[in-house]
Amino acid sequence: MNSNASPRESLQLQVAPVIAIDGPSGTGKGTIAEGLAQQLGWHVLDSGALYRSLGLAATRAGLDLDDGATMGELARRLQIRFEGNRVLLDGDDVSEEIRTAEGGVRASRVAVHAQVREALMLLQRAAVRPPGLIADGRDMGSRVFPNAVLKIYLYATPEERANRRYKQLRDKGMDANMRDLIRELRERDDLDRNRTHSPLTIADGAIVIDSTALSIADVLAQVVAQAQQALANTGSISE
Repeated sequence: MNSNASPRESLQLQVAPVIAIDGPSGTGKGTIAEGLAQQLGWHVLDSGALYRSLGLAATRAGLDLDDGATMGELARRLQIRFEGNRVLLDGDDVSEEIRTAEGGVRASRVAVHAQVREALMLLQRAAVRPPGLIADGRDMGSRVFPNAVLKIYLYATPEERANRRYKQLRDKGMDANMRDLIRELRERDDLDRNRTHSPLTIADGAIVIDSTALSIADVLAQVVAQAQQALANTGSISE
């Protein structure tokens, strides 16, 4: 446990333990979070879906994604629900629409605003509930849940991440260009790492896993082992 955790953060750990999984786009955070949640029987928080949904809501409303005050106000009024793997924005299933490359760029643009991050942090921290929460994103371990019982940072080269995205798009019958995908990933990495508020960074105490040459099963096995050890060390109950 983080000895510098605030009273509110300490209370969250008393309610339920949190495992944070951070990393750049395309490293498999969501897949690993879902797999770990199934192993432990825990809940999942897909923080990226919040930012992607906010970007989509702003675009639909014709609002300026670069206006921090406007985006912060919209974030406070955001009506979003998670039903299994479905993401509902104002009752509309946007699960596929927010997962596009454009959706990722919109997410990075709205994520730079302090007003947005503060508003969505309340939603993220409210997601903690028994028996535990797996939170994946960019700043889960560094900012939102600094007292997490385990922090994982997933990494893979832009080329490998682009290759994974290319295969996904081709499997869906969609056209894709590797050079464009690599460029888009690098641009988004720059946005995420260089923003002023809560930039993408390796949280203190995080375990870094380079998944470039690993299968999903290999990464999940490592994360599960780390989670079991962390829970044993803290005395947390994972059943």
